[in-house]
Amino acid sequence: MQTAKDYIVFPLDVATTSAAKSLVTLLSEDVGMFKVGLELFIRSGPQLVRWIQQQGPARVFLDLKLHDIPMTVKRAMAQVAELGAYCATVHCGESRAMLEAAVEGAGGRVHVLGVTVLTSVSPEDVAEAGFRQQYATDIQQLVMKKARMAKAAGCAGIVCSGREVRTVKSAFGPDFLAVTPGIRPRGGAVADDDQSRIVTPANAVRQGADYLVIGRPIRDAADPRAAARDIAAEIRTVLSGGA
Repeated sequence: MQTAKDYIVFPLDVATTSAAKSLVTLLSEDVGMFKVGLELFIRSGPQLVRWIQQQGPARVFLDLKLHDIPMTVKRAMAQVAELGAYCATVHCGESRAMLEAAVEGAGGRVHVLGVTVLTSVSPEDVAEAGFRQQYATDIQQLVMKKARMAKAAGCAGIVCSGREVRTVKSAFGPDFLAVTPGIRPRGGAVADDDQSRIVTPANAVRQGADYLVIGRPIRDAADPRAAARDIAAEIRTVLSGGA
């Protein structure tokens, strides 16, 4: 059964292997998953992923946002599966065939997540990118369009903002995973925030989110472990039927 801390995905958005290892050592008992993104993977590679897996029960979320021709994506996802990552991302781009190739490459060993619309993207960004006005006016329509593609391709779920989770769950069922970045604890504003579609941990869980990507509110806290535990307590209140 998923506990409150299991909802928390901590992104290792740091530039060095030593900094990443320090954070893993510090937080391994207080989060459910560590997210390894492009910057760190390019520097530290598979060796770091394997090291994280040896440190405790926390899983690895490999966030590479694959986007290439189907065969390349299939082969790349097969390598991700060999690493033993719990989940990995691929962009919901122009082609359902690319998503299907990712699922085929995963071979059931990795939860493939389609990235819909990044939480840093605003309606103005969508319009400037050339999408129809209906998608710029209502980003949720664009998220749902991409989510349908991911579901049809066999993906385990998607990455979306907390504002879209309830609609996603209603359309595709509780087993279709919703991973939610852009999480900010109440009163936990961060400097130079580049997220535009944010929600609190409690609200995201109420909407049906399965995993919450929470970085700076934990990493930049005076006591990161205490910050992670406070967030878990907030989630636990929701799970127990509290406010």
